[in-house]
This record gives sequence, C-alpha cells and structure tokens, in this order.
Amino acid sequence: MTDPIAPSMDAELLAEPRLVVEPGVAARVSAVAGPVLQQMGYRLVRIRISGEAGCTVQIMAERPDGSMQIEDCEAISRALSPVLDIADPIDRAYRLEISSPGIDRPLVRRSDFERHAGHLAKIEMAIAHQGRKRFRGVLAGVDGDKVRIRRDDVPAGEDADILLTMEDIADARLVLTDELIAESMRRGKAAERELKRELGLEPPQPPHAKNEKARNKPHKKPAPRNTKQHRLAAERARRGEIDPPEGD
Repeated sequence: MTDPIAPSMDAELLAEPRLVVEPGVAARVSAVAGPVLQQMGYRLVRIRISGEAGCTVQIMAERPDGSMQIEDCEAISRALSPVLDIADPIDRAYRLEISSPGIDRPLVRRSDFERHAGHLAKIEMAIAHQGRKRFRGVLAGVDGDKVRIRRDDVPAGEDADILLTMEDIADARLVLTDELIAESMRRGKAAERELKRELGLEPPQPPHAKNEKARNKPHKKPAPRNTKQHRLAAERARRGEIDPPEGD
C-alpha cells in the first residue's frame, strides 16, 4: 500500500528553496532550469559553468529522496535542452551535462544539513564568521537558520561547536569518508529493493522489519574517517563495483 503522506512530503521537499545559490551566469541558468526540474519531480542542487575544453554547463539534480539514476539524467537532458535553447541564458556555445550530486555532494538546502548530520563537511562562507571563512567539521544539526558544526581542528579543551548562518554560506559539501560511502551504498541498495517491491519482483517488507531495524540501530555514530583513497573509491562505489569500506 502506498504511504498517503509520501506525496505531500515530496511536494514539500520539491518546493524547499535553496539557501546556497550561484551568482552571475549560473544564476540565469538556475532561473530557467529550476522550475522545469521541479515540474518533472526533481530538485535542482547546483549549477557549475566551466570553460575548460569549451564551455560546459553542469546541472546537478536529484529526486526528493536523494536518488538519481542514469535514466533520470537522460530524461532531464531531453526536457531541458530545448527550454535552454529558447531562453538562451548563455551567450556562447556550450555542452549540457546532467549529473547526480555525487557522494561528496554539495549541501544547499536546510534538509541537506539535517539529513547528513553526523558526517564530515567543508564549508566556505561568503561572509566571514569570527574572522574566518573556511570551516571543517562534523555536521551537528540545524538550529533555526543556522547549521551547527563541530570543528575537528580546534585544540583540546576549546569549544569546537559553532553556528553558521546558512544564507551566509558560499559553498558547503560533504567530505568523503568510509562511513559516507558505506551509507550511500546502503541507501542505494534500499532504494533498489523498494523499487523491486513496487514492481512486484520482491515480496513486501514484513511489518516487524522496521521495528527490528530500529532496535538493532547503534546509538552513536563513529567519528568519520577521511583517507586518500576516497576519491578513487567514490566513483566505483557509485557504480556498485566495490563493497562498503571496512573499518581500519
């Protein structure tokens, strides 16, 4: 049976505004692409315009639940290309690239910071906070219009928790860690199982499964670990070519 709350939750997530946005030409592309994506049931995450090897317009998007498949990228490209051609927000030839946000994704909405609490992130401020613009630490939830971050670069004995105003953030993204890759793979497998259930390829989830999972869930999440191998592991992890990294 379909959850009656799900459609309203999706609509709310689709309408949620981005707090971290792009300036200049990327903002013009966003004004065109955002409404098209929302009408299709996707959320705009980030737009990047680069001039390397010609002009490339990269549009990151996702479904409300954070998933994104190759078929989604193809559908968006087919729908968005003619709209951009007519609106013509860029005054030169360009190559359109549609992609998922990736594992080490940008954080642009309040729900992004809430969903990924407990993971390591890098944040760059547009407006300096306490005399500095760059911060790194574990996301520790949201307090009003601010995100709480537990810095990992402060001396022992000093207060590591700080609050950063989300609308003052220029760029924020997750840092690849063993835990982040493993969680991404778990979510991908869970989404695949759910799709199979919807298609009738797998039996429905037993009623007691959710309660059993909650009882077995650990109370504390281990501190994120970041190694030099994550960049290479990320792409393979997205493709399902490797198992989640085990603890050192």
